[in-house]
Amino acid sequence: MCGVAGWLAPPGGDAEALRTAVDRMAATLVHRGPDDRGRWTDAAAGIGLGFRRLSVLDPSPAGHQPMRSADGRYVCVFNGEIYNYRDLRTELVRRGVAFRGASDTEVVANAAAAFGAEAAIPRLWGMFALGIWDRVERTLLLARDRLGKKPLYVTRLPGGNWLFASELKAFHAADLGALEVDAAAAAQYLRFGYVPAPRTIFRHTWKVEPGTFSRLRFGRPLSSERYWDPVALARRAAGARRSEPARALISELDELLRDAVARRMIADVPLGALLSGGIDSSAVTALMQAQSARPVRTFSVGFHEPGYDEAPAAEAVARHLGTEHSNLYLRSGEVRDAIPSLPEIYDEPFADSSQIPTLLVSRLARQDVTVALSGDGGDEVFAGYERYLRQVVLAAASRIPAVARRVLGAMATGVPVGWWDAAYRAARPLLPAGLSLGRFGNKVHGAGRLLAAAEPGDHDEIHWNEMTLWPDAETLLPGGGTGETPWESACLDAKVYGPGERLTLYDLMTYLPDDILTKVDRASMAVSLEVRSPLLDHRIVEWAWRLPFRLKLRAGVTKWILRQVLYRYVPPRLVERPKAGFAIPLDHWLRGPLRDWAEHQLRTERLEAAGLNPAPVRQAWRRQLAGAAEHSRLWAVLMWIAWRERWA
Repeated sequence: MCGVAGWLAPPGGDAEALRTAVDRMAATLVHRGPDDRGRWTDAAAGIGLGFRRLSVLDPSPAGHQPMRSADGRYVCVFNGEIYNYRDLRTELVRRGVAFRGASDTEVVANAAAAFGAEAAIPRLWGMFALGIWDRVERTLLLARDRLGKKPLYVTRLPGGNWLFASELKAFHAADLGALEVDAAAAAQYLRFGYVPAPRTIFRHTWKVEPGTFSRLRFGRPLSSERYWDPVALARRAAGARRSEPARALISELDELLRDAVARRMIADVPLGALLSGGIDSSAVTALMQAQSARPVRTFSVGFHEPGYDEAPAAEAVARHLGTEHSNLYLRSGEVRDAIPSLPEIYDEPFADSSQIPTLLVSRLARQDVTVALSGDGGDEVFAGYERYLRQVVLAAASRIPAVARRVLGAMATGVPVGWWDAAYRAARPLLPAGLSLGRFGNKVHGAGRLLAAAEPGDHDEIHWNEMTLWPDAETLLPGGGTGETPWESACLDAKVYGPGERLTLYDLMTYLPDDILTKVDRASMAVSLEVRSPLLDHRIVEWAWRLPFRLKLRAGVTKWILRQVLYRYVPPRLVERPKAGFAIPLDHWLRGPLRDWAEHQLRTERLEAAGLNPAPVRQAWRRQLAGAAEHSRLWAVLMWIAWRERWA
């Protein structure tokens, strides 16, 4: 894993200024690549490429970047891993290409020469963000992997200049122009807790979107093209559903996952797995151990607060599989110590509080391994979130007459939460395996309220409301707008997508790359740990879209087909429990050990200095201290203040 940067400058410019700027940008990415550095410039053409390397494949000098293709036409900087690089290498050797080393970067550079840079990108299986300079056409191609696992930013500066980099902090270091905060992007951040692509928090600065390549020439506008489109994928899949028996499809998924995991176990450095004990990470770890001759190193974090501690479940799975397991129990003090580093790590405002345990478990793993596999993506690919189940229920409920819906909703909310919890405990032994509904009474009350309000066609609105932290972003950040995104106004064909599939598609395009994968990339690379995600192999994503949705969400059980694969390796009793995610007990800590820190940050004068209207924030803080669950909204404000103090 690596860090890349570059400057497309005026041709014939100052060679020393070009080298200096590229070196400065690359130096900010040393955490992404502590093992080697490189730079290639051509002042006459106006191009400079910078690089920092984390050596994973072929750590010899033959893997040094920037790297030229064998014919000398292309120069490549590459961040990521290509999991079919051996297959591509064999094909290129048959074409007469002579290789100097054994790295996947050399395969990428020579694939560009053999097929053309744009035609080479769809041939790559893996996670990547790359820049390829064509010395003949004087064109820079930037590309990002299909699911958005690796980041890539680009900014336009006065005079036709372009910069690109793995992280925004590199643009500050170039010292070529001030970056201005985009108020509309800030409103989107406060609404969702992240800035949705293609926007960034700065004006004239964009994320290269997943599955996209962008072409750059000096003085010309950026042009982009999708080579992998989730919307088109979903539409094609709707007309090509699989009809084989479930047992055959389970076996097929098992083989696909085995291959995806095996390809991600290729490394010339120590390898392990991040294991939470949930369905996704347990499946990945089980398939790793099944294909490993020695115990896999596994790592997890735990908390002393009830309801948040997944460490015992992870330990139970590790014992069953025979892995060599390490646990880290986190206390509020360790979390408090990590907070000041967050604006530096996430150099765009970011408010998923599980960023902290992700950072700390990555730090734990990095003590023993350089590469770790994770279960990221299982929820989005195999319908693992409970909100998908709610939408399916609501879609059915919307066909019930309005009077009946209101009566049923009143019945659900009229029974006390405690009674529903007791009824669930009594009925639990009779329910299907995998149907684990923690806080059942609260869920019934929530479903009752939604049931009473459900109307045909309002499912998208319900989804976006569920994903919103601050619905009144315009009031919170004067001048920032409503925080609406293009996806909200996009009219996805309701005849093609059922409500559950629409949500998985939205998440695949927004929440997965902009929240989940951003969180994991920045946290892991902050400590120079490469994290690989087998469940996001694009072949598995494409295969899963062709499944009937009932094989993902079945009889109230989420990720049904993935669970069936896991049960071949791990008994259901070890992994079936309420979904906890990777959350920290933030709600409790903000009223306890983090209260003084939060109170200091949320003072009226600090809120005003951050450009926020203090009234709604102070009101939310008072509600939080009184026992309401306002912690996610407040965390977004706290991270906004911290980010502004560091970068704006």
